[in-house]
Amino acid sequence: MTTGCIILAGGAGKRMKSERPKVLCEVLKKPMLGWVMDAAEKFGFDETAVITGYKREMTEEYVNKRGKIIYTYFQSEQKGTGDAVKQAKEFIEAAECVCVLNGDAPFIDAETLHKSLEEHKSTGAAVTVITAEISDPTGYGRIIREKNGKFTAIREQKDCSPEETEICEVNSGAYWFNSDALLRALPRLTDKNASGEFYLTDCVELIGGAQAFKSENPDIVLGANTRQSLLELNEKARQRVIGRMLDSGVSFISTDGVIIGSDVEIGCDTTVLPNTMILGKTVIGKGCEIGANSHIEDCVIGDNVILNNVQAYSSTVEDNVKIGPFAQLRPGTTIRKGVKIGDFVEIKNSDIGENTAVAHLTYLGDSDVGRGVNFGCGCVTANYDGVDKFRTEIGSNSFIGCNTNLVAPVKIGENATTGAGSTITRNVPPNSLAVERSQTKIIENWDKNFKRKKK
Repeated sequence: MTTGCIILAGGAGKRMKSERPKVLCEVLKKPMLGWVMDAAEKFGFDETAVITGYKREMTEEYVNKRGKIIYTYFQSEQKGTGDAVKQAKEFIEAAECVCVLNGDAPFIDAETLHKSLEEHKSTGAAVTVITAEISDPTGYGRIIREKNGKFTAIREQKDCSPEETEICEVNSGAYWFNSDALLRALPRLTDKNASGEFYLTDCVELIGGAQAFKSENPDIVLGANTRQSLLELNEKARQRVIGRMLDSGVSFISTDGVIIGSDVEIGCDTTVLPNTMILGKTVIGKGCEIGANSHIEDCVIGDNVILNNVQAYSSTVEDNVKIGPFAQLRPGTTIRKGVKIGDFVEIKNSDIGENTAVAHLTYLGDSDVGRGVNFGCGCVTANYDGVDKFRTEIGSNSFIGCNTNLVAPVKIGENATTGAGSTITRNVPPNSLAVERSQTKIIENWDKNFKRKKK
């Protein structure tokens, strides 16, 4: 059976008071739409489509950046969920079975999708409603069942009897449809209701013979319409991720200010200290100490690494490395085993060889550094001439003296030394000492000194 997924992502979310579409508001620094697309990708739909609307360009840009083939359809007017699904008629025709998901319900999961599809197929239903049981159903459509448990209807809260308001099983807003049944129902939808919109829920009644699958994950119904509800989603997601980390052997002295993304992987016996953010596709090994006050994003970190007050982006750090405090790794950086990087050091698009020491107050940009190199205080690789960028090569076991400027492109041979305060503009052979300073000029009895002393 070919399956398609339609994600509804056209709403403006006026109560968010945002200049972005609601689905691009973030939970743990990832748009809510991204969470839903991740679940769809993990499930393995044959094709996926996103229905855009408000500020479609922003949503389409995000979808296209993911690097997957995703179809987009535009709902020009916000006329309800049923009208949104109508925009994807061609997409529906190409699949045997279609799942409709909400782009602002980030906690839908692949396991729920798999189990609900199995029930949808086994019962032979034309439509299956995905439901969940929650402690406070206020505001949600209730799932009405007969005494034998058979699903009969979705009842919106305003239409519930006093007994029905006590029902805690609610509609998640996610559905499985047989495509031919959905295509027959969509043209029959009307907007004869208080909101003047076409509701997808009406398709359930129009198709008939619907089934309801209750998910074991009650959070699939959660969405965000306000900044307050978005904050609550963030905190729930944060605690869920931290709980997963605890179960896998990660330690926290305190979770104050700790934000860990849903895609992050951390090995056992690693400790994450307060006020630390670990985001993106970051993978951290065993026995590390991360933080405090660090920001790690899209990095691969080895075992037994210490990152203290470190900002690191799209970089690789191998085993037994110590970095910080107050250091930054910019994209494209690789730090090899045993390296020590001290305070106020910035490294960009560089490869730093094993057991090299970059103690403090140093910038290394576009550099290839060998093993066992020692950098004194205040060293700079001058990689940019205002138009183009050039690389610096430093051989193994070299000693770069304090306040050395290496003006790229330049090569320092193995076991070479640069004198403190030198500005190196030519290649230095191996086993050499390079000193490039201007001659000291002394002007005695300088007039400004007397003025300063008098003042």
